Amino acid sequence: MTKSTSFNFPNFSAITNNSDFKEDSVREIIVLPILKKLGYKQENIVRSKTLEHPFLKIGSQKRKVNLIPDYLLKVENSFVWVLDAKAPNQKITTGDNLKQVYCYAAHPEIRCNYFALCNGLEFSLFRTNDYDVPILFFRIEDIDQNWDKLKQYLSPSSFQNVKNIRYEEPQKPRFVSVKKFDYASRPLLGEISVKKQLVSRHFGCNAYFTRQTWNVVEAYIKNFSKQGDVVLDPFGGSGVTMVEALMNDRMAINIDLNPMAIFIAKSLVAPVNLGEFAASFEAVKREYLKHEPTTKVEVQSALKKYKMPSNLRLPKGSDVSTVLQLFTDTQLAQLALLKSIIKKQKNPNIRSSLMLAFYNTVSIINKTFHETPRGGGNHFGYYYRYRIAPKPANRNTIQVFENKFKRVFNGKKEMMYKIDNDTISHANIVKGSATNLSFIDNESVDYIYTDPPYGKKIPYLDLSTMWIAWLDLEVTEDDYKLEAIEGGDHQKSKLEYNNLIAQSIREMYRVLKFDRWLSFVFAHKDPEFWHLIINTAESCGFEYVGAVPQKNGQTSFKKRQNPFTVLSGQLIINFRKVRSPKAIMRANLGMDISEIVIQTIEGIIAKNDGATLEQINDELILKGLELGFLDLLKKEYSDLTPILTSKFHYDEETEIFSLPKGKRFQTYIDVKLRVKYYLTSYLRRMERENKEAHFDEIVQSILPLLKNGNTPEDQTILSVLEDIAERVGDDCWRLTQVGQQKLFAIYQ
Repeated sequence: MTKSTSFNFPNFSAITNNSDFKEDSVREIIVLPILKKLGYKQENIVRSKTLEHPFLKIGSQKRKVNLIPDYLLKVENSFVWVLDAKAPNQKITTGDNLKQVYCYAAHPEIRCNYFALCNGLEFSLFRTNDYDVPILFFRIEDIDQNWDKLKQYLSPSSFQNVKNIRYEEPQKPRFVSVKKFDYASRPLLGEISVKKQLVSRHFGCNAYFTRQTWNVVEAYIKNFSKQGDVVLDPFGGSGVTMVEALMNDRMAINIDLNPMAIFIAKSLVAPVNLGEFAASFEAVKREYLKHEPTTKVEVQSALKKYKMPSNLRLPKGSDVSTVLQLFTDTQLAQLALLKSIIKKQKNPNIRSSLMLAFYNTVSIINKTFHETPRGGGNHFGYYYRYRIAPKPANRNTIQVFENKFKRVFNGKKEMMYKIDNDTISHANIVKGSATNLSFIDNESVDYIYTDPPYGKKIPYLDLSTMWIAWLDLEVTEDDYKLEAIEGGDHQKSKLEYNNLIAQSIREMYRVLKFDRWLSFVFAHKDPEFWHLIINTAESCGFEYVGAVPQKNGQTSFKKRQNPFTVLSGQLIINFRKVRSPKAIMRANLGMDISEIVIQTIEGIIAKNDGATLEQINDELILKGLELGFLDLLKKEYSDLTPILTSKFHYDEETEIFSLPKGKRFQTYIDVKLRVKYYLTSYLRRMERENKEAHFDEIVQSILPLLKNGNTPEDQTILSVLEDIAERVGDDCWRLTQVGQQKLFAIYQ
């Protein structure tokens, strides 16, 4: 960033505390310098233009109601965006202020694509045709870091050929006339690209054993619910579902049995004044450095002076027997000092937020943490047991704490425009069991997204012992009895686990409204658990709609070694609560399994225009689970190589299997999918060979391959062709990338 973009704004704490700093001050001191720096001259800035409200009636007659925007920005005599100034105590991301400025932007005399609000402390920018979330939001004190993006959106040079960016039709405000949201007919989502590190509110902000990817959860929430709905996660963990529900204007209920998970969720969304939060951190850091124990004498003195964590017994199989043995004396002394200083903070939200950074610090300042060859490090949570590292890392306590504070600060900063002292009331965070949701009324929840524990995979309460000791939390025997795991230190049986999961599903059914959805994350390799979930859900009255593979972007060594027992990611099982549910059809095991295998492989090849070995494996796992023959599949087709190499073409460069040239599908595939597959293959081949693809030749080439099933007419082939290709000349066709994507969306 060059110095030319810097602003000489007043001290922002002074703005906050100055009751005389109102809208007129925001306009003159904050807004005008920004507009000038963007490149707008006086003739481009229209002030106090009067607009007549086109939608409002008062009583039975339409009466004149005037709207007066603060700033209308013009380029080439056309309005391109609207800006309104508000007082520093006003919200600029939700509520009436947002609706007011939207009205200006959508007005028939204006009809521009962007509108913005500024309250002197913050700046928010929205697209007029979709204002659910700002496309740009920042504190004014951070304007230098956001200047490039602001210029990209709003500088006069960014509005070239203005006529092309104006609305073709006048648009009514979305809050005046909202299209009815049809819950019952929501589509299943396809696989979603993972964007773990794109936001600060989860990545690096807190640590937990397993955590759903935020943008996957967000996509499901937005697909199966609408603004104002209640979203429930009865196995809430660190609160990803809750946070994404709040960030998307829903209400959230977050339940977990683990007190550590509840601590993380509450601390994460606790609203704080960022200036006060930063000042508190600096005060804590100064006091810590003043008293930091480093010598042997200082360490021994601190061990006596400051409260140590409870010396809880660790689970069986740990390298040491109690919590205190996980730390050196120096680590114990320094962590205890740091905690004692944090606990003196008077503001409860700031105190809990600093304790969240402390919790993340404890994860690194212990004898289980070690460096990794590629940088960073791992602690016992990576191994799912308390393992003392052969070469423990020796990190600086206050430096680690400062780094963790910055992560929490960035997360809070990112969430503050959606989660504040008003909207936090939309979150209900409860320590409890998913088996007992009695505090939730019957049929009061609009959507459930949950990732339950699976069998022996992770004993959450056992592995939380170290943090529970430091955070002064309590785990009771009842908690262990209700924890839905198999094994663990309490040696829970598979039957106990099954019963707890089944009771949880029954409770989910009770609280969910009719025609609403439950998305259940499945990440287990044992078909027994799949059938437990499906059978229990169907016995309650849920209708199974489908499961969607959701990858994490990586293929594990175990997956490559055991393709039919290990999922490369997870499956998201989708149920709908309806009054007349249809039961899932289960296969007769006496049928020819080879036909099912071939049909499944051909289906995934047709759907994706070719498929990788991993895609084929995962599709077969899903079919095997759904139809109840996974065990037989593993036994007879543990190695797919013979059937794939004998019946399908393999491209070594792309690692994709497809049909051999000139061959047709052997099993029944939906007619439009078959047409799409053959059309795409033919057009690609013509393109590679630099030949023209005439319509008559296209029809003559693919018709012989469509004999299996209903043979389409020329008109059907033409309709599919129009979706995936563009006409060149009179009767030649060329494949388009946009067309393919559109077609996939229709037939997936």
